[in-house]
Amino acid sequence: MFQFPETFLWGSAISANQAEGAFREGGRGISNIDMIPHGADRMPVKLGNVAQPALDPDHFYPSHTGVDFYHRYREDLALLAEMGLRVFRTSISWSRLFPRGDEETPNPEGIAFYQDLFRECQKYGMQPLVTLSHFDIPMGLVEKYGSWRNRKVIDFFLRYAETCFREFSPYVHYWLTFNEINILLHSPFSGAGIAFQPGENRNQVIYQAAHHVLLASAQAVRLAHKYSAENQVGCMLAGGSFYPYSCNPADVWESVQKEQENLFFIDVQARGGYPSYAAKMFREKGVSLVMEPQDTEILKTCTDFISFSYYASRCVAGSTEDKEINDGNVVRSVKNPYLKTSQWGWAIDPLGLRITMNQLYDRYQKPLFIVENGLGARDTVEPDGSIQDDYRIDYLRQHILAMRDAMEDGVPLMGYITWSAIDLVSASTGEMSKRYGFVYVDKDNAGNGTLERRKKKSFYWYKQVIATNGQCLDWKEPHRTEHRNPPKRVSAE
Repeated sequence: MFQFPETFLWGSAISANQAEGAFREGGRGISNIDMIPHGADRMPVKLGNVAQPALDPDHFYPSHTGVDFYHRYREDLALLAEMGLRVFRTSISWSRLFPRGDEETPNPEGIAFYQDLFRECQKYGMQPLVTLSHFDIPMGLVEKYGSWRNRKVIDFFLRYAETCFREFSPYVHYWLTFNEINILLHSPFSGAGIAFQPGENRNQVIYQAAHHVLLASAQAVRLAHKYSAENQVGCMLAGGSFYPYSCNPADVWESVQKEQENLFFIDVQARGGYPSYAAKMFREKGVSLVMEPQDTEILKTCTDFISFSYYASRCVAGSTEDKEINDGNVVRSVKNPYLKTSQWGWAIDPLGLRITMNQLYDRYQKPLFIVENGLGARDTVEPDGSIQDDYRIDYLRQHILAMRDAMEDGVPLMGYITWSAIDLVSASTGEMSKRYGFVYVDKDNAGNGTLERRKKKSFYWYKQVIATNGQCLDWKEPHRTEHRNPPKRVSAE
């Protein structure tokens, strides 16, 4: 039987903008995500179609309160430690360290918060994996400089990144520069704070911003290595292969082009320069990159490993006429007739994870790290207080088996991180009802609830998976009392 390495990093994740809340506390400034409301007006803002997003009292903004991780992180980390996590993925709120984004010095309250958070992880033996920008940029940089469309933002990001490496390298050795970097193409404002102005060439703005993001990422890798030889830095892709709808060559060619578009960023970050297909792609999209002489040399600095999220595969066709479109995700695709979908329309494809892992390793020959994998579903609290989320257990189990098969294929994998550790605000829809966590949080889509934490059945299952280093994936019933909430204060022992 296949044995996972003893060093394999089993973990789970959250992000600052979906969990922390406290959006004006501790000196924090407003970020791009704070401008995205819940409800019918959410998507136009996310896509960058609102030229000047503004807060108004008629909308509910889920990120403003999140799930109150800012005030409850000790309680939450104690729960995750009970589950046995070896790695805890989170992100740093850029605007909590630099409220406007262009300050000369960081906010000391923000530094103190994250230092304490990482010390708490250290206390429980959980290694933090930290994303510098998880769909996060201060609104000061959006409003004053136009976000990543402006080259000046690179220097502001590097000041922020260097602050993180200087202050947190004693606690953190695994870093990601940008979360799901390719989402910039599909959701420009939520992905990178890009709000389009009237008359702009959208492709020019997107790819010029992408160039600046890639330069910032490469230079951040250098900085991380400067501050600690132990620092390992990864890039991150919103993963999932693009299948051709049929063996029609037009469908196959469409899948090739979509794969290139999707992997464009990682090609640069992992190979150290623009891929050969980029020139034709830019020409067809009407893009003329503005570059400086040193840019080519800067981009040669590659990441140490490749991380990716995996929720679903995609399916594309040369012509979508008479084909059902699956628009449950921001990355739209043709509905795959061979796959079932989640309650939100995402294709469920465990074998697709094995396929994606093999394709990524064949292409890049770098270690991989799965940093998001999970099922968004509506959970029900039973009369006895339990949450019987067998559907989540089944989803994760099937994906772990596929991951194990890929490792047997010869793909080196550093670890497996589920999304998410606790219920939080959905990045795609802004809902709380789209739950991913092992820990239930009492909050609804309108922001109402006690925020009480409650362990789900999947909590105990994943605890068992970690304790056996992936050898026991079948469910074993825990003691009947274990679904109850832990005490508010948990000792270090």
